[in-house]
Amino acid sequence: MSVNVSACAHVHVDASLKRRTHGGARRARATCAAVDRSMAAAGRAHERERAAYGAHTVREARTFARRDTHVYYASMRRLVCASASSVAEEGSDKMVNFFSGRGKDAARAAGLLALFACWYGFNIVFNIYNKQILKSFPYPVTVTFIELGVGSALIAAMWASGAKKAPTLNREMLKPIIPLAVIHTVGNLLTNVSLGKVAVSFTHTIKAMEPFFSVLLSALFLGDIPSLAVVGALVPVVGGVALASITEVSFNWAGFFAAMGSNITFQSRNVLSKKMMGLSSIKGAIDNINLFSVITMLSCLVCLPIAMGLEGVRFTPQAMAAAGLNVGELIQRLAIAGFCFQMYQQISYMILSRVTPVTHSVGNCMKRVTVIVVTLIYFKNPVSPLNIAGTALALFGVFLYSRAKQNEKGAKKEKAAAAAVAVPTSSGASGAYTDEFRRITGLSNIE
Repeated sequence: MSVNVSACAHVHVDASLKRRTHGGARRARATCAAVDRSMAAAGRAHERERAAYGAHTVREARTFARRDTHVYYASMRRLVCASASSVAEEGSDKMVNFFSGRGKDAARAAGLLALFACWYGFNIVFNIYNKQILKSFPYPVTVTFIELGVGSALIAAMWASGAKKAPTLNREMLKPIIPLAVIHTVGNLLTNVSLGKVAVSFTHTIKAMEPFFSVLLSALFLGDIPSLAVVGALVPVVGGVALASITEVSFNWAGFFAAMGSNITFQSRNVLSKKMMGLSSIKGAIDNINLFSVITMLSCLVCLPIAMGLEGVRFTPQAMAAAGLNVGELIQRLAIAGFCFQMYQQISYMILSRVTPVTHSVGNCMKRVTVIVVTLIYFKNPVSPLNIAGTALALFGVFLYSRAKQNEKGAKKEKAAAAAVAVPTSSGASGAYTDEFRRITGLSNIE
């Protein structure tokens, strides 16, 4: 009787498991083995019960068997359901974790792509509107002051809304920041002068020379001697800019030197920023975004007297109307340019906090390519094949520079790690025990 019950239960368990776990054969077999063990134990208990009660009629035995079969079947049913539920829950948890991880990675990648798209988009819009403004309103210092003013207003709103906590400044912190603000002001002034004199594409081609000045100034002021790979990558940069300059239709020396001057000033700002962030009064007290925000607001204050001294008070309705300008349209363009100017620089810092420096450098190189191509199409500037070749060569050199710089940093890190692992021994010591080891342990006589 017990054998038939076990066989029937076995079939039911197997079918139930296959139906509930969708092919969980391994767990089904394990569950059936557990049921068999339970049935065997129950059968032995049933035999002991019959021996204890003595002789029973066949009818009573069948009654016991039916009762026991019902109890065993109910217990097995609960066991099967619990096992199937456990398998289903485990599989469901694994699936949820799998898709949750994939979903987070996809969301992170989508967010990063959105930041890059905004970075490129704001930069393109800024360059187009800035060029249009400087064509109709040829006062680059006043334009720079207004754009920095719009950026300062956005920064104040960011701090007031709590989107970014405002830094706590003191006199010791402002001393090294003020020179950075002056350099930042001069760099933006020279960029706008260049954009007003030559084509946007040519200004950005010249600004591809930034790595050259970065290497030069770092070697002069920081003692950072570049590797041969870095120096070799600068050759196509310099050659490409030279070729593009020779063949540029809109070339003039004022625009060329202004763009070169902006390269020098911006790279000087970067070098001074590195030195300044190591000062005890600055280190850990302010992050890069807030540092840039403070520099922007100070630059606006620095630019105001320069604008009034060099160009006079030009941004008044009477002065603009006398020049035949559409006041409403000009104000709208200035507001858009100032907004885009601030946003693309803030997003650049946000991207830099999420990716490696080499990824950011490559992205910046591609951004310059995008700006050059879009502005050439938008303004319909005439270009020659040699001009395109020079621009492409310079940008390719920037890409090679980014890769060489990354490899150089990796080699320095490996060298530093190897130096940290290898403990130096003193000249008077023998074996693995150094003077430092003896000093710390107090074992001065150990060899």
